[in-house]
Amino acid sequence: MGKIVIITGASSGIGKATADYLSRQGHTVFGTCRNPANYPKPDTYSLVALDITENESLETFVSYFRDNSIIPEVLINNAGVGITGPAEELPIPAIRAHFETNFFGPIALTQGLLPLLRKADNACIINITSIAAYSGLPFRSVYSASKSAFSIFTEALRMELRKAHIRVATIAPGDYATDIASRRHHAPVIKDSPYETIYSEALATMNSHVDKGSDPLEIAQTIEKIIFETHPKVHYLSGKWLQKFSVALKGIIPSRWYEKLISNHYNI
Repeated sequence: MGKIVIITGASSGIGKATADYLSRQGHTVFGTCRNPANYPKPDTYSLVALDITENESLETFVSYFRDNSIIPEVLINNAGVGITGPAEELPIPAIRAHFETNFFGPIALTQGLLPLLRKADNACIINITSIAAYSGLPFRSVYSASKSAFSIFTEALRMELRKAHIRVATIAPGDYATDIASRRHHAPVIKDSPYETIYSEALATMNSHVDKGSDPLEIAQTIEKIIFETHPKVHYLSGKWLQKFSVALKGIIPSRWYEKLISNHYNI
């Protein structure tokens, strides 16, 4: 049976792939982005305006469902942005803005929609985190931190909502072929900075990994499986085998060995 699904960040990347797939599978999908007028109108789902960092936008969005007696059954908190740069050189305002999108915004939307989700039969919340949440990655420190924070938040939310029969899970993607690299906040490579060479080379490595990433359709298919799971796991990893194995490896080998592997991966 088709579900009523809300998915944020549905104008591109994993969000768009998921909205396309779920709507073609018979689900009623409300995808969101900041400015739908900037994108072609989807054939199979609605693309509606929502800025998860703005209270007025959040209130207008939630009110639409409440005022029209639409009960969402699935919330997919997918909207997010990337940020790269040496921790020493990242501007604090950029870090705060990053957390507004990747952490505070999804929480605010979840709070706004929970009174409606409680009315659904066996509702589901799926939060998109990242394999980067499991490690502090060089030059991605703030991104790793925001996704890790969202992952831990989800663990607590899941237990709080268990008696309300609202299932909660995360999906942590590895590298997927999306346009996230073009939408990241990149701290500039500063001439004569102690990070000038290693950051420049690491940035090229990160971008190449995304370009060679997997098909985001894999995430969409995993999401649909979770939607119909009676007892979903709290965390799902998605990506290439080596990326998923790295998460398990961190808990097995000495930390200095793990740091060496990560450093070699980023050529630093």
